[in-house]
Amino acid sequence: MNKTDKIYIAGHRGLVGSAILENLQQKGYSNIVTKTHRELDLTNQIAVADFFNKEQPEYVILAAAKVGGIIANNIYRADFIYENMMIQNNVIHQSYVSQVKKLLFLGSTCIYPKNAPQPMKEGSLLTDILEYTNEPYAIAKIAGIKMCESYNLQYGTNFISVMPTNLYGPNDNFDLEKSHVLPALVRKIHLAKLLSESKFDEVVKDLGVNSISEAKAYLETFGVSENSVEIWGSGKPKREFLWSKDMADACVFIMEKRDFSDTYSDEEKEIRNTHINIGTGIDVSIKELAEIIQDIIDFKGHLVFNTDKPDGTMRKLTDVSKLNSLGWKHTVELKEGIIKIYKWYVSNK
Repeated sequence: MNKTDKIYIAGHRGLVGSAILENLQQKGYSNIVTKTHRELDLTNQIAVADFFNKEQPEYVILAAAKVGGIIANNIYRADFIYENMMIQNNVIHQSYVSQVKKLLFLGSTCIYPKNAPQPMKEGSLLTDILEYTNEPYAIAKIAGIKMCESYNLQYGTNFISVMPTNLYGPNDNFDLEKSHVLPALVRKIHLAKLLSESKFDEVVKDLGVNSISEAKAYLETFGVSENSVEIWGSGKPKREFLWSKDMADACVFIMEKRDFSDTYSDEEKEIRNTHINIGTGIDVSIKELAEIIQDIIDFKGHLVFNTDKPDGTMRKLTDVSKLNSLGWKHTVELKEGIIKIYKWYVSNK
């Protein structure tokens, strides 16, 4: 990519898209096109076609998606599969129609089978059943991978799919109901600490409620008090976490340095599993994660693990040897990243 090439980032306000936008801007890319959901509904086929016809982007980064944690994925199953499929279909197809030079499609490591061998290699895709709680979202993302592969093989396009592990960073979603585990724990433990220090005005401000009694009643539904924080499950499942700015750097590296032809061997009779895992290759248990966050925030209360709640997949560690062989490796380790995200949250809440 040249610094003046027109680049369209779909989903530039989210955790993924905003990190990629910042990375491109820091590297001097000056012709970046963005649209908010209000300005462009990516589930609207006609609107997306009109946008591509008018703007004619040369490069596309598809970071737009409906995302959420284990609760949201399990409750809003129809929304997750419908909206993500529509977004992908419209953007990928119009990228082909408009002869986009390269597209980067972002998915998630939840595409892998529930019991995939650990660490999860790209070749594990479609070898067994998926985790039930996020099956609709995973199927949508698998369809996106196969759509990119299929357009490349039939039409000679240059569409690359990347599957980041669990991400965290600036502009993350800290909603107590719908966020992923790391930002949810940061906010829960932060609020529990404020309660323990009787900083009630800050609690009320954080939650946007009218009184501390209302705040306490609301937090109680999530198991948060001045003495303890409830965490769903046993704490035994292990998860891998990647700082969002590292993820963005990996994505821009791939856009600048790699093509679809780099994602498979010429010796392969069947071209499949061309997607690339993006992660650290290092994981921790949810219990260890919570304890790291508790230590950083300096909350003196107890962590309570509710074993009546689901654990989800017991382990989801990515094999990042393919990405490393292509020339990229992460730089921010977990504890450093949590310190960064906690400082960001306190400054921006």
